[in-house]
Amino acid sequence: MSLLAIAHRAGNSLTGLHEANRLGVDVIECDIHRHRNRLEATHLKSAGPFPFLWDRWELVPVTAPRLGLRELLEADRHGTTFMLDLKGIGTGVGAAVARLLGTRGHRRPVLVCGRNWRAVEEVAVLEHVQPVLSARNARELGGLWEKVGGGRIHGVSVHNSLLDGAVVAKLRRHVEVVMTWPINDLTMLDLMVDIGVNGIISDELEVLAEVVRRRD
Repeated sequence: MSLLAIAHRAGNSLTGLHEANRLGVDVIECDIHRHRNRLEATHLKSAGPFPFLWDRWELVPVTAPRLGLRELLEADRHGTTFMLDLKGIGTGVGAAVARLLGTRGHRRPVLVCGRNWRAVEEVAVLEHVQPVLSARNARELGGLWEKVGGGRIHGVSVHNSLLDGAVVAKLRRHVEVVMTWPINDLTMLDLMVDIGVNGIISDELEVLAEVVRRRD
């Protein structure tokens, strides 16, 4: 597989979707939350009983309009490959995504990823869904080995701080794609490519454009 350009969070807005498609990336990632039985593409998290959503230093009223996953899929006009990063605890978000993808006639390949592996597995029952298991820390990376050995996992997404050449080589014996994040400068891009990573997740247009150039 050639090097993949994966636009981090670009699917969280229609503007980001269109910009990433113009750039020619391979995959557009979006964060999927289940809020009051609605699937939303947003990086913002619920604050429980409080009337706002948050992410680090950002606060947004819970009543502010947010992009739904259904609306995102319907807005796509480019045959985009999406990667849905499932957020939250439990399997509810995975089951809801499986119902949506299974009933709306979306049959193009979809990557579904997340640190909540049980939620990812809920969606992976659909034949056009390619599961990607994420690992942010050493404990999660340790748990990946048993999972990828079963041969049903398409790929993994592992934080760059956990990777070296030996880890990447071992992972690639079991999965088609080893992704990493955050790759937001060209020096880190070169380092990750040199150790064998073949999926680059980035927020930076410069990095994504360079991956597209190398791919082509």
